[in-house]
Amino acid sequence: MEPKFPRSPRIKFAGLVHLARMLDKARAYEKNTLGEYIYPCPMDDAVLEFLQTDHENLAQMASERTDPEIESWIKELCRSRSPEEFETMNLQMLSRCPESGEKLEYFIEQRNKIDPNRSDVTTWVDLIDLDEGRLQ
Repeated sequence: MEPKFPRSPRIKFAGLVHLARMLDKARAYEKNTLGEYIYPCPMDDAVLEFLQTDHENLAQMASERTDPEIESWIKELCRSRSPEEFETMNLQMLSRCPESGEKLEYFIEQRNKIDPNRSDVTTWVDLIDLDEGRLQ
């Protein structure tokens, strides 16, 4: 049975947060079972840029290979990246929040649909995990 949601964006895969979630979405994208999820979303785009690949390439790899095989491929793609670059990228991903008034309005609307008492939820990662029941 497939999981109800993609993995949490907090999970590190090959040293990067959000990548495990992207792989789940990419596999669903390839099977046309993405549902309400968006692939690639802006967070996916940031990781794709870091990896210097595109969403179609990642989706194809995700559909044809296992997680350990993809991890090896990612490590090869990132062989010139320093641990500091990974850490910076991870911090940027985990702290992403709405950058404009329009996006902030959307964010607050979505958060209030889930739990209007959670004003502590201020990042996209927090909102995703709240929506999918991982943030208590």
